[in-house]
Amino acid sequence: MLASILQEAGYNVGLYTSPHLKDFRERIRINGLPIGQAYVLDFVVSNQNFFEQEAFSFFEMTVGLAFDYFASQEVDIAVIEVGLGGRLDATNIITPEVCLITNIALDHQYFLGDTRAAIAKEKGGIIKPNTPVVLGEKDDETFAVFDSIAKQQDAALCVADQYGYTTDLLGDYQQKNINGVVSTLKKCTSFTVTDNHIRNGLLRVRKHTGIRGRWEVLGNKPTVIADVAHNIAGLEVVLKQLRSVEYDTLHVVFGMVNDKDVEHIVALLPNDATFYLCAAAVPRALDVSSLSKYFSKYNYTFTSYESVKHAYDTALNRAKSDDVVFIGGSLFVVSEILP
Repeated sequence: MLASILQEAGYNVGLYTSPHLKDFRERIRINGLPIGQAYVLDFVVSNQNFFEQEAFSFFEMTVGLAFDYFASQEVDIAVIEVGLGGRLDATNIITPEVCLITNIALDHQYFLGDTRAAIAKEKGGIIKPNTPVVLGEKDDETFAVFDSIAKQQDAALCVADQYGYTTDLLGDYQQKNINGVVSTLKKCTSFTVTDNHIRNGLLRVRKHTGIRGRWEVLGNKPTVIADVAHNIAGLEVVLKQLRSVEYDTLHVVFGMVNDKDVEHIVALLPNDATFYLCAAAVPRALDVSSLSKYFSKYNYTFTSYESVKHAYDTALNRAKSDDVVFIGGSLFVVSEILP
């Protein structure tokens, strides 16, 4: 959203996000266009010995590539999404115009801590001296943590205001993101952004940035919806929206990775659905036999499949025109479905 609005305002905008869904180059874009393959190859070849010597991670190398590309192309501004946490994240070497912290949920506890306050402390590590910081929403458990860090850094802290803008991204949860984005732009005083830029940018996010997998409608009759929400907080809001959709039968193609709170996530799922369990073709995927044990515990109706494609094809074949097919549980599952 930030990148789309800034593009609408006429700026040359770099956008770094992670992970990718279909193509590694999605992570690094300028004005919506992915980095060229030749640039990626040249960067890796030129720096391979240095990377091996320093034992950089895949993510660290990718951040280096993004920053090198944005500098070489002389972007006016870069929108940088933090990878994991914040304090120790590779992206945290920048000196930003403004920082935005969205909602804090329990996720990646092994790395970030097992309470929301502990996770907030890691996230708050992106707060820089004399740099405005916006909180996407007010939360009593985490606000004190951010407030303390902001005061230490002499950084002006505010909670996002409420706005009535709309966006082409269809998830109900996007309203909170809109509030955070617009509040952040209000603090970004080095750049001129009008109300028209905001309105048009929010309505052209997919066109300007190529973002995928956020309540993405892939088909009608039956209605096919994919969403990359993959933790308790994300799935709660997505499933709430799913319950508001009218259908005769709900078919859910579902898989997870092995570092999530599987039991509590499975407990959230609608008990009137037919589930098609699968594992994405990535090392982190939770195997179907382990996943099925949780579904058996809750007496859900399910069948296990050897691949995401088989699960999805079966769901589509069985679904009638007034049914809904939902694909979710893991970004990697969604990535194998998206055309």
